[in-house]
Amino acid sequence: MVLTCQKHLFSLPDDVHYLNCATMSPLSKSVESVGLQSVLRKSKPYEITQEHFFDTLEVVKDRFASLVNCSPDSVAILPSVSYGMATVVKNLLKKRNITAQQKVLVVGEEFPSDVYSWEELTQERGVRVEFVPAPNTLDGRGQAWNERLLAAMDDTTLAVCISPTHWADGTLFDLQAIGDRCRQRGAFFAIDGTQHVGAYPFDLQKVKPDFLVCAVYKWLLGPYGNALAYFGDFFDNGTPLEQTWTGRLGSQEFKDLVNYQPQYRPGAYRFNMGESSNFIQLPMIAEALQHILDWTPVGIQEYARRLIAEPLVQLQEAGYWVETEQYRASHLFGIRPLRGQNLDAIRQALLQEKIFVSYRGSSIRISINVWNDAIDLNRLVAVLREA
Repeated sequence: MVLTCQKHLFSLPDDVHYLNCATMSPLSKSVESVGLQSVLRKSKPYEITQEHFFDTLEVVKDRFASLVNCSPDSVAILPSVSYGMATVVKNLLKKRNITAQQKVLVVGEEFPSDVYSWEELTQERGVRVEFVPAPNTLDGRGQAWNERLLAAMDDTTLAVCISPTHWADGTLFDLQAIGDRCRQRGAFFAIDGTQHVGAYPFDLQKVKPDFLVCAVYKWLLGPYGNALAYFGDFFDNGTPLEQTWTGRLGSQEFKDLVNYQPQYRPGAYRFNMGESSNFIQLPMIAEALQHILDWTPVGIQEYARRLIAEPLVQLQEAGYWVETEQYRASHLFGIRPLRGQNLDAIRQALLQEKIFVSYRGSSIRISINVWNDAIDLNRLVAVLREA
């Protein structure tokens, strides 16, 4: 079934052209409704039982596992991407014989949450963080950037941390090729799927990373303040960032909590954040994930591809650069002025027409989803052509 525009499911005004999901998605009406009901639930705490601390959490794990093709037992609820990256670093320090000759590879202009956590390895073991910058030329940029990254992966590579869809301009990186090279070199493979998973097809069984984390407030269409993560075999018997009571064996039975338990619950439960049973956030996340499972990332990506096909041709004719289709996503992409257009003037013109996009470096970042339609894209093109 071909996916059609779903704007009727959201509360966006008709005169607002919201092309900025990469910053934050709107909530659907049903997720909004679930959230309001969940807030009111706390007004009657006597109706919340010990089972409620775990039931919705399991639903969220099941739905995320279905989305990325893994076992729910390997999924954990986190507060943020940075929390997940800190957990990765803590376990690398404990499990790997790390030396100052090693490096962590990230691409240039990566999101800060995927950079700062690695500084602990620099401070503790002298590991260097090496950035693989984008090529200076726009000709064949995406392909050359992928080739640069693969070439930089050598025997000194301790870890590679990558966002499959670059957050600033939508450049696509070849996850299977990167994963294959990581396994050849014995390097840890971490993926921040925040700008990718939910809007682009993703299969953990094909990519085989050691770790995947996704903030939920962008392409997973949920509230702000949580992330979902996959912990691979590397984390078996691993060390969590914090010690939570729900992570321990038998924690489902409240009367036994006074009998302190040294053993963890199986799987990734030990990596859950404290108070992961959030009675407001989790029901909203569960509802949001069901939207994506119904629409499918394949359907969302194809909808976006159809929607932008003609507008991108028109923008290129008007003097804007766009990456080739093979090396950019359709849900998130950057365009760059080639004829000296003034970015400040463009920004003001777009805001005047209630067209919401982002600006990252020299790129005008456009990010669309199922609430967008031809009216949004045609209005964008008209303003940019005038500029």
